[in-house]
Amino acid sequence: MFDTSASPGDAALLPESIPSAEPSPCLQDLESLLRNLPVQRRRVQRKQVLFRTGQPCHSLFLIHAGFFKTCILSEDGREKITGFHLRGDLLGIDSFDMPSYACDAIALDTCEIWELPLAELRRTPELLPHVTAMLANEIRRDWRWMLALGTLSAEQRVAAFLLDLATRFASLGFSARHLLLRMTRAELGNFLALQLETVTRALSRLASAGLINVDGREIRIENPTALRALLAGD
Repeated sequence: MFDTSASPGDAALLPESIPSAEPSPCLQDLESLLRNLPVQRRRVQRKQVLFRTGQPCHSLFLIHAGFFKTCILSEDGREKITGFHLRGDLLGIDSFDMPSYACDAIALDTCEIWELPLAELRRTPELLPHVTAMLANEIRRDWRWMLALGTLSAEQRVAAFLLDLATRFASLGFSARHLLLRMTRAELGNFLALQLETVTRALSRLASAGLINVDGREIRIENPTALRALLAGD
């Protein structure tokens, strides 16, 4: 799924300005705990829906492999993507204290998820601190993206997304220079509140400036320093 050939220069990619990803410090401990519980492991195929808005909320889902998008529908039926999620993210956490799921979760490639029934969570109190920490991390990420979408230009939003994704990959031990985007340009634009054409132009301009190299959905970050400088407005 990802290029795992991490290089010494990957650390230089970590963005110094918002938004920035925070690797989940609880992931390893959480997975260790779940291995000792009757957790169902499931494979989810690309485009398959894991859960829909309004369905009874009975479980949380830890992504063990793969890539998901979460989205909600506006009153006029338009889809709004609220996030892209990869290994270590806990799907359904935004509905933790609700009777039904608050969004749709859809696989963007072949995924493996570990299903954690809420009933099991209540019986295993040692899981709660990990879930709480992941919920807090998710809230902080949402805040950063709200600020980014309200203050950054189109090119800065795309640059921020690439740096954020690179940081998330690096936190999982993958290369931060080679990114394989599982979402379409339209889906990326939807998340960044940009038109498809605007995303395409922004990627082309970043490539022309030598900051990235684009080959379909494969992105190579060529100049992380300049990419961060773009975010800072330099």
